[in-house]
Amino acid sequence: MTFNTFLHFGGALFCVGLACFALFRDPRSFVHRVFAVGMVLFALESLFTGLSVQALFPEEVIRWQRWRLLVAALLPGSWLIFSLSFTQGEDKPTLGGLKWVVLGIFCVHLSFVTIFLPDFFRDDPVFNPSHGWLLRLGWSGHVFYICFLLSIVFIMMLLERALRSSRGLKRWKVKFLALGIGAIFAARVYTGSQALLFRTVNLELQAINGAALLVAGLLILTFIFRAGVLHMDIYLSHTMLYNSLTALMVGVYLLAVGGLAKVMGYVDEGSSLPLRAFVVFLALLGLLMVLLSDRVRQRMKRFISLHFKSPKYDYRKAWMDFTQRTAALVEVKGLCDAVVKMVSELFDSRAVNIWLLDETQEGFKLGGSTVFSKGQARGISGHRKGAKHLIRLMGDQKTILDLDGQEASWVEELKRACPNFFQEARIRYCVPLVAGADLLGLITLGDRLGGVPLCVEELDLLKTIADQVAGSLLSLKLSERLRQTREMEAFQTLAAFFVHDLKNLASKLSMMLQNLPVHFEDPAFRDDALRLMSQSLTKINGMCSRLSLLREGLELQPIEADLNEVVSTTLAGLDGVFKASIVEDLHPIPKVSLDPEQVRKVLTNLVFNAKEAMGDGGKIRVTTGKRDGWVELTVSDKGCGMSQEFMEQCLFRPFKTTKKQGTGIGLFQSKMIVDAHNGQIEVESQEHKGSTFRVFLPISSR
Repeated sequence: MTFNTFLHFGGALFCVGLACFALFRDPRSFVHRVFAVGMVLFALESLFTGLSVQALFPEEVIRWQRWRLLVAALLPGSWLIFSLSFTQGEDKPTLGGLKWVVLGIFCVHLSFVTIFLPDFFRDDPVFNPSHGWLLRLGWSGHVFYICFLLSIVFIMMLLERALRSSRGLKRWKVKFLALGIGAIFAARVYTGSQALLFRTVNLELQAINGAALLVAGLLILTFIFRAGVLHMDIYLSHTMLYNSLTALMVGVYLLAVGGLAKVMGYVDEGSSLPLRAFVVFLALLGLLMVLLSDRVRQRMKRFISLHFKSPKYDYRKAWMDFTQRTAALVEVKGLCDAVVKMVSELFDSRAVNIWLLDETQEGFKLGGSTVFSKGQARGISGHRKGAKHLIRLMGDQKTILDLDGQEASWVEELKRACPNFFQEARIRYCVPLVAGADLLGLITLGDRLGGVPLCVEELDLLKTIADQVAGSLLSLKLSERLRQTREMEAFQTLAAFFVHDLKNLASKLSMMLQNLPVHFEDPAFRDDALRLMSQSLTKINGMCSRLSLLREGLELQPIEADLNEVVSTTLAGLDGVFKASIVEDLHPIPKVSLDPEQVRKVLTNLVFNAKEAMGDGGKIRVTTGKRDGWVELTVSDKGCGMSQEFMEQCLFRPFKTTKKQGTGIGLFQSKMIVDAHNGQIEVESQEHKGSTFRVFLPISSR
């Protein structure tokens, strides 16, 4: 065994030992698992290289080199995953959109050692007594090494930035890991660049990689002893990542253009050099146009901010603060005041306003402000004109509008159309408050302290706050509409009750007037008629005086009363009114807590319904009794009855009735009164056989 072979095999054994040691320290950690996979790949690559070095025949060299290349193709993607998960300081990497980049790196490298493997080497290996086995690269091998070098340079940049971003104890721990992995890849940069320069793989030169594994392994082992774990709370510089990603994209792009020009030469050997140069010129011009695009640059910055950069804000704290300030607010004014104050503190802007659409949907009204009162807001020059322009513009605007940072013709036209409005209103940023497809208003911010513009991360946070505010405003708006609807429903219900009571009184007076010509000479009848008219007038005046109380709901005035006495007085008031006879069957019952006036309404409603169900003639039976802790009031008739379907779906609902001229209010009102007494009302009915209503009132409060 030669010294070079010893380096390769020793490096392989050391890498396997590091992988096992890392898994032993924390086998559940994702970062440790990825690290172990990467070290095993290094070990396999070193092993196959050592076997190639000591091979005796060209066929053996080719066989072991193919295995080495297959393992080497997996190295960049594996160590990129490790670098991302390590620098993000989490057990699992939040790759997000980078998962496609990592997958692309795997696919690109594997394609050269599988699909294009026949073109990797040009000739059979040649043995040189001074340099060992030499393998000349074909076009596939040449491109493979270019991609391999670009990938490991990017990984080294991530680790270098992690080292520079660390401080104090973290740097003391992380520096040995960064130096160790950096040393391994630095050796491969050297050997790979030599292969590209001479278009030849020198297996003797590969001993540098084996030596690097041994040295780097000691550094990494020192890191593991110091840190204990492989994941550190370290984040990368936004500017560095943006520039690095741009440089990487440019490099890949130029390589693709160069490859395209090369393919043109192979396809058409007669193609002129000026034509190829013209293709390269067009490609460079297109690249320049892309790099100068504000939209592309904005998307790249947002991509890097999302996946790499340490967050500038503690989002959990910011969101908890926002929730605590706004959760208990049930008025639009209070919500707007709290939001503008929080946004002003969060983004260091003194001028923060919330403008809400007014009733005409063509203008704004001030919801909350850190600088203006409502009177001052109305006095801003061009307020109505500026509001119309903003409403028309922001209705289709999904992102934040920066009036000073966006160089677009429509922005300049907007500023020219309202030259004084934006300056007096202190508006630089406009954030639409959109809920669903409706524009509810705007949040506007003036210049920050020091004139520093909002970065991508701050714009995203501001847009998130605006979306939450829009949802809260919509909820308050819908709650207000619901409150108004309920007030209207309550008013309609009370009006229906009032009208129904008047209808009952009118029915009594109508029946009395019908009997007046026949019984006018009867003194007893005249006395009953006068008494009925006097009672009706008293009830009308009482209902009018209680309307102000009824608008707040049904209010009882309970007293200890005898239900039999209430029934007797109520039926006595109906004597002579009905042509149908009323049969009383009252049994001894204890006194209960009830509102006599309201219970009289229930009995009157039930008796009138029974009378209308039977028409002229017939008997209405009214009984009382006691059952299982309740007093029971029963009204039964032999009238038309009700269907089972009607009782299940429509009974006790307003405006649902079987009577041609009925309103359905009587039974609805009766059930509300019984429920208010903590009682129950039950019904039995069959079509053409009659109905029985039972009212149960509790003897003692429950």
